Amino acid sequence: MTDDAALLAAFASRREQVHALARAIHADPETAFEERRAHDRCADLLEGAGFTVERGIAELPTAFRATLGTGSLVASLCVEYDALSGIGHGCGHNLIAGASLGAALALADQLADLDVTLQVIGTPAEEHGGGKQLLIDRGVFDGVHLSLMSHPTPHTDTYDVLGSTSQAVGRWRATFTGRGAHAAANPAEGINANDAAVLAQVAAGLLRQRIRDGQRLALVPQQSGVTNIVPETAVIDLECRALIMPEFETLRRQLFACLEGAALATGTALEITTTEPVYEPLLQDEVLGAAWNAAMQRRGRPLNGSLGTMAASTDMGNVSQRVPSLHPFVGITGAGGALHTREFAAHADSAEGYRLMDDAAIAMASVIREVATTEASRAALLARAQELAARRAPSPGDDRPHTH
Repeated sequence: MTDDAALLAAFASRREQVHALARAIHADPETAFEERRAHDRCADLLEGAGFTVERGIAELPTAFRATLGTGSLVASLCVEYDALSGIGHGCGHNLIAGASLGAALALADQLADLDVTLQVIGTPAEEHGGGKQLLIDRGVFDGVHLSLMSHPTPHTDTYDVLGSTSQAVGRWRATFTGRGAHAAANPAEGINANDAAVLAQVAAGLLRQRIRDGQRLALVPQQSGVTNIVPETAVIDLECRALIMPEFETLRRQLFACLEGAALATGTALEITTTEPVYEPLLQDEVLGAAWNAAMQRRGRPLNGSLGTMAASTDMGNVSQRVPSLHPFVGITGAGGALHTREFAAHADSAEGYRLMDDAAIAMASVIREVATTEASRAALLARAQELAARRAPSPGDDRPHTH
């Protein structure tokens, strides 16, 4: 029996369970940090397959770690399962969960021969909340030598993962505080916080003509009020994105300057608070990427160029900056629409979606097996893991409030 055939046979024996789990997660969407039933479904499946499961790890009730094997190479598979509010699984996280679980189950019987310790890490709150960065901060990825997951997209079949990346993103909440007054009787005695919010949005709109390709910013007002009161407070949620961290920091400063200028012009006070960890760009590991490309070609998915920079962000980027990692985007054959839409949520529960899930599961299992059994690849991954650990930096972003 060939290596791929052994993985396929092992996966086939669990395929119905994996598909049932992925369909259940899709039918029962839960948003960031609320993924209790998805957490339990994944943990139960792995526990039933002989993994030692730690539930609710790192002070996150919907995170878990399942471990099998005692080998010297520690490989992790990341599981995502949070949904989008009002849309459901428009990012296909049910397929991400199924692919990582399927890969783990395909490898389970081979771990002793491979000298591998396999960790399956349940990572909540990818869409908003930066669950992986919280797990990093709390030591969950310490000692891990490589990490994998795969992400479905609209139709591309597959692509050369090497050289691809994603955007960094940071998110904040700006609160302008003025002074309330009666809008008709004494408006001159008020300080209109909503005026500051409007000015900030105008300034940010004008900033857009100066930003580079691959950079993005967005401001979403949260304020409500009534016409006969000069508003005392106004709130804006905002984000910015860039391809590399130095450009991200420059854009962040420019965006904050728009807020600060609006506060100065209107006489309001300004507080900016970080609402979630910064997501860093993806750093695709070359050894893992080459093995993935070969594995997907064996699954009948040809390489069709590279996506280059994906106009999206993921907290898997944070893992990849600390642990040799791979996060390929692969299309559901025939799927139209865009990520984060109801149309794509339907594709994530289609026959082609689950065929992609199966192929990704076998490909990730094959990558881990190849790295474990190829002396040069194993040595390169261990050296790279040591290098990244040695230069590990503190968590990105500044969590302190900014008051002006």
